[in-house]
Amino acid sequence: MLDNCSCGWRQLANAAGEHPQFRCSEKELTSCSLQVLDAAGSPARTFLAWLADRGCPMDFLLHCLRKMDNKEALQFLTTTVSEQIRIIVQPQSQQASLGSRVVLTCRASGPPGFSYQWFKGKEEILHETGSLPELVLCPLGPAHQGYYICRINHGGQCLFSTWAHVRLVHSARSSPGCSSLFPGSVSGLQISQQPQTQAASKGDVLVMKCKAEANPPPQYEWYHNKMPIPQQKACSLKIPCVTTEHRGEYRCKVFNLYHEAWSDTTTVTIGPSSVTDASWVEVDRGLESQEVQRSKTGLGINPVQQMACPPPAAKNFYATDKVALLIGNMNYLHHTQLTAPISDVHELTNLLRQMDFKVVSLLDLNWQEMNSAVTEFLLLLDKGVYGLLYFAGHGYENYGNSFMVPIDAPASYTSAHCLCVQRILTRMQEKKTGLNVFLLDMCRKRNPNDDLIVQPGTLKVTANIVFGYATCVDAEAYEVKREDVSNGIFISFLKKRVCEDEKVTVMLDRVAEDMGRCAITRGRQALELRSNLSERRSLTDRIQPSDSSASDSARNLQWAVAHVLPESRCLHFDCGVKVQLGFAAEFSNIMVIYTRILEKPAEIDSCCAQLTDFPQEMDIDLKKSNQETLFEAGCLLLIKEEVPSPEAQSLYTRIRSLQRLKRDLTFTVCLHYTYSNMDEEVQERLPVTVGKPLVSKLNLHEPRTSRSCSAYSYSSLDSFNYPECSSFTSVDSAVNTWPYHGQTGSAVSPSNSLTSPRSANVPEETDSPGIFDSPQPLTSSKSLPHCQVNEINYKFSDMYNFHSF
Repeated sequence: MLDNCSCGWRQLANAAGEHPQFRCSEKELTSCSLQVLDAAGSPARTFLAWLADRGCPMDFLLHCLRKMDNKEALQFLTTTVSEQIRIIVQPQSQQASLGSRVVLTCRASGPPGFSYQWFKGKEEILHETGSLPELVLCPLGPAHQGYYICRINHGGQCLFSTWAHVRLVHSARSSPGCSSLFPGSVSGLQISQQPQTQAASKGDVLVMKCKAEANPPPQYEWYHNKMPIPQQKACSLKIPCVTTEHRGEYRCKVFNLYHEAWSDTTTVTIGPSSVTDASWVEVDRGLESQEVQRSKTGLGINPVQQMACPPPAAKNFYATDKVALLIGNMNYLHHTQLTAPISDVHELTNLLRQMDFKVVSLLDLNWQEMNSAVTEFLLLLDKGVYGLLYFAGHGYENYGNSFMVPIDAPASYTSAHCLCVQRILTRMQEKKTGLNVFLLDMCRKRNPNDDLIVQPGTLKVTANIVFGYATCVDAEAYEVKREDVSNGIFISFLKKRVCEDEKVTVMLDRVAEDMGRCAITRGRQALELRSNLSERRSLTDRIQPSDSSASDSARNLQWAVAHVLPESRCLHFDCGVKVQLGFAAEFSNIMVIYTRILEKPAEIDSCCAQLTDFPQEMDIDLKKSNQETLFEAGCLLLIKEEVPSPEAQSLYTRIRSLQRLKRDLTFTVCLHYTYSNMDEEVQERLPVTVGKPLVSKLNLHEPRTSRSCSAYSYSSLDSFNYPECSSFTSVDSAVNTWPYHGQTGSAVSPSNSLTSPRSANVPEETDSPGIFDSPQPLTSSKSLPHCQVNEINYKFSDMYNFHSF
């Protein structure tokens, strides 16, 4: 906005120069200009940072932009500021005795530079405290009675508080049950509105109010069945979607610095849902329409009387297991390449593992690999299991069906080259899962190359399906490109809410509201939620394994197979050098191999161990292999802050697309060293075989079914006959010879290793015991921060869409 010649940062510098504090020298202006020589430099950004360091207030910056007549920057800044300012403390109505002291408090948060302005009715209060957050009325007299309001000003924007009523009473009063630490010192505390007993239906909105008047202003704390309710600190208690667990006794504690009072105890009863459990009428909407009355209530029992009966015991929902498949496609062969899926999949993997999900995360899959991955994912599902599928990449939607595009899709692809999400759903329903969640971070534009109407099959009425689309029908999804790590718009908002202990649909509704409040997404991208979920199921629900221990063990084994890393080993060379060979998992199909020099003879001056001679099917960027830092090796998400010591420097090589490995992974460790009395470099080579690591054991490159069928029949998913153990049967014996190694380096069985999947998505580094007294683990720290997206200065020019074709 300001990096231009006509109305840019130089004109802003001239306008700001009218104030001596913000006047730039010629040397400082030249320093800003030189930023254009840097590929990522910006003279405007440098100048704005200089103004911030000088303490430039926001209203002065807005004044300068108005003087320049830069309407674009002015509108963007005022909109952003107004959205960030919010009132965190509202003034409260009070009553006090004659001559006492009343304080009305209003506080706001946001960017610095806003001011307060108090009014009584329509008249501004010119008293010295009328421009402060706290308005002091002392001594209180009859003229002070009335309604007060506070206005928060910031540049040309303003925000009003709620009205507060100040009343004069003849003496201090207090409610029954009110206690005071200092009787008579200040006006008393009186509850003016008590909460009322209520009867509600499941799914209704429950609202209870308790109002009090006191000086200092009262605070509120709600209790349910004598237990405090977290985060309910206002005079109104609001529960958006009640269930039977919300029934019982409610009470509110009102208090301030000197007094404390309790409201009356109120009872809340939760009856059946007014839609599903009360009497209802079914109407056949066929050609011969007829109305049939069916009563859900007992004979001779009035539905209202039935609601008054004691409700059933509260039901706590749980999952028999929780599994997730995350796919991020970036490096398309015939379409626009994307940057955000790697960080989106990485961050969602972290969050889902915190909620005890078994997560398989894969990047850059072709059609066959995506098809096989979905097949293996379906094998992990069973009765009561929560299944979650996330996809980030190119996609489209035709006739209500969503299609995920693999990286090898041709330029004019059709449904025959893609995977239909609705077909996957039909297969998930056959497993009688407890919850089916689809999070599709892709475009939903129509594909003009595909006129075929795919029939995914009849869906069962299971009332447990949730679709979270990153964008609306016939719209595009965007990603924000940054210098190092990009994020999709959808994940930028989802990651702040996904771990909330709320019904899945409620959580996604809040994500949609957050996206709607962001200026950069308004009118361009809006989350769409489709669901028939009838129960209050959450992604945070606890896991309660089923009675079928055999199926649980098989599912744990299947999941563990895709997450087995080779064991760290120590290599001994003839020259006396000892090299550690270690492994870390970045994703289920991406592994990092590192070498460290552990010991070397004194006569050897310098040495390093490099990896070479990898199989041809391995996806390795040779220019980034054997690098001294993870960042240089291409790992944007795995940044190691500092090497352990000069004696233990490491070289890192990143191996991608492990799913295409058709045989055991073999490579050569080449040791380069020089003796102190010699100039020539000496080399020693050792061949290494590490088996099939991580997801390569699943052989996703092998077809699960014929691909020669038409898109209409789509037998690639519909004709699957899933065996009990599928491809895992053939690797059962192999697993016994591949113990699972955690970060401590100790070997445990796959079943035991699954007892705590809550760990973060740090690379699963394997160090052999005894090599280091305190091994330095790799850390996962290079991801976009979990902050308010509104606080990031997005520019629409930085946003790229997940094009459909």
